Amino acid sequence: MKKAILLPRKYIIGRGIINEIGSYAAMLGKKAVVMWGKRTKESSGEAVLQSLKAAGVEVVDVIFNGECTKAEVTRIAGLAKGSDMVIGLGGGKAIDAAKGAAIFAKLPHIIVPTIASNDSPTSACTVWYDEHGVCVGFDLWPSNPDYILVDTEIIVKAPIRYFIAGIGDAMATWFEAEASYQSRAVTCSGGIPTLTAMAMAKLCYEILTEYGLQAIEDVKVHAVTPAVEKVIEASTLLSGIGWESGGLATAHTLGNGLPVLAETHPYMHGEKVSFGLMTQLCLDDSLSIELVEKTAIFLVKAGLPVTLGDIGLGSITREKILEFAVGQTGAGAFVHNHNFKVSAGDLADAMIAADALGKKIKAQVGK
Repeated sequence: MKKAILLPRKYIIGRGIINEIGSYAAMLGKKAVVMWGKRTKESSGEAVLQSLKAAGVEVVDVIFNGECTKAEVTRIAGLAKGSDMVIGLGGGKAIDAAKGAAIFAKLPHIIVPTIASNDSPTSACTVWYDEHGVCVGFDLWPSNPDYILVDTEIIVKAPIRYFIAGIGDAMATWFEAEASYQSRAVTCSGGIPTLTAMAMAKLCYEILTEYGLQAIEDVKVHAVTPAVEKVIEASTLLSGIGWESGGLATAHTLGNGLPVLAETHPYMHGEKVSFGLMTQLCLDDSLSIELVEKTAIFLVKAGLPVTLGDIGLGSITREKILEFAVGQTGAGAFVHNHNFKVSAGDLADAMIAADALGKKIKAQVGK
């Protein structure tokens, strides 16, 4: 039975790391496409451009349009002609677009997340969206990013909501990896989960539950602390490798699928994954009540969505939930990575049960 794990070439985390981007870029060549959104350029542009200039790296400046569509990635890849690398800075969609453009242009790439809202930075994957922000699929690439630079000083300056959403995305990693391991599902690595991936997924959960709440308080005051750096590493590196080589299940079935419901559009990916995790906790009978309640309590204390109302679906009917569930349980859906059969009815009932559990835990915690 084939096992496989995917790993980036190098991951670097710390305060002020962005100032070293020139030295890493110079290892890849002399000309770089630098792709970022307008706000990222305004906040980080001076440091990036100065570092690249000092290293003798010429810059092709490209502004990302905000949606990771195939048309946008094709445009960026076209602008990369004659360059030696692609450097992508920003959030999840910008990072995924940079990875896709680098693969299209057959170039190495450097990824610099400026928020810790999801676990995409380390992966060899691009999630595709349409012009309206609805997920339409994903592609797996033959290689992971060459370098990932995570500047903790930049991360803590972003709105706290991004940091919390990243914790929501990462909290699902161990549960989904366990489900995939039990069923021996083939992951995005091309094989079943390795013990290394499983250990990283579990460590991710342990770090988040031990340090996550303290890290949230520290980021609220824009402080880089040991708790913050541990949680950023968990939500980017450990979760990134954990999902890609450990596997996905119900939590990301909903995290990726909920955007088809317009009411959920104001909510971030990690926020929708959080409710997806609640649903998985109510679906998988191998989980103890103690573990389910411990995890749900953590999500509530962290300020993550645990009810349908928390993701804009407070007035959704049972019939509408079932209709949605039918669309999420087709052939190839991640929900089938469990070692038991999941029907549309099973998923719908788990969503309803998750909503009830979330309301109960909120009342207990006083949220």
